[in-house]
Amino acid sequence: MPEAVTSSRVVRTGAGPIEVRWAEVTHQGRRRENNQDAVLSAFPLFVVADGMGGHIGGEIASSRTVERLSAAVERGAVSPDLIEDALERAVDDIASHAETTDDGTGTTVTGVYLDLTGDEPTWVTLNIGDSRVYLLRDGALAQVTTDHSVVQELIAAGRLSPEEAENHPYGNVITRAVGPSDGVVPDYVRLEVVDGDRFVVCSDGLTKELTDYGILHFLLQNDDPAAAVDAMLEAALENGGRDNVTIIVVSARVVSPDDDTATVEISSPAGT
Repeated sequence: MPEAVTSSRVVRTGAGPIEVRWAEVTHQGRRRENNQDAVLSAFPLFVVADGMGGHIGGEIASSRTVERLSAAVERGAVSPDLIEDALERAVDDIASHAETTDDGTGTTVTGVYLDLTGDEPTWVTLNIGDSRVYLLRDGALAQVTTDHSVVQELIAAGRLSPEEAENHPYGNVITRAVGPSDGVVPDYVRLEVVDGDRFVVCSDGLTKELTDYGILHFLLQNDDPAAAVDAMLEAALENGGRDNVTIIVVSARVVSPDDDTATVEISSPAGT
């Protein structure tokens, strides 16, 4: 089992200092031969990519997408333009591997970033595909992103209940992805920053094995991000681990104005 590590960063904003803490984990699961998921935790951007399309193609799609987004973070402030440029470059990368990719190759891209470019800091979620972002706020868990999937379209049309969708034969069929034959503009949702916010970014390998209530339970039981992702991963594997599982937990708190913590990344083992 991989051991998650909690990292943290304190940033000073016009609204006061904010401490962001995060941890991530990825696992191939119990039934997959390889891991086609990729994960990026490069403050202020946190992304999960779930690749699809053959034994190698999915790995290429997710890894190249995460690499392009990582390079974009290093170039400057994260913005929709920066993200979309990185995704366009990733599409070209995927298409350049003609021997292992085709029109069925692609990846989800789902995540959240802290936007510090305005007068007030805000969270921005982004999504292509059926990986998800959840937000725990005031004791309640809500799914922020909307799945790009066949079953979600059937639910939205009133032709399928959420309960029926859980075992639908088209449950793995997504309607949008980053790949050679698809667009690269994510859906965005902008949210205010509230003290105590906690986000979960995850591939569907987690949501196949844990209900929203289960995710909420492990968040409430584990304040430390590393402990939370470890607990959710263990539960997902115990419940079957039918797919690759990738999880990021991001927490934020407003700190006192006289807090002199340096704006550097600090890492600690889970549970410390």
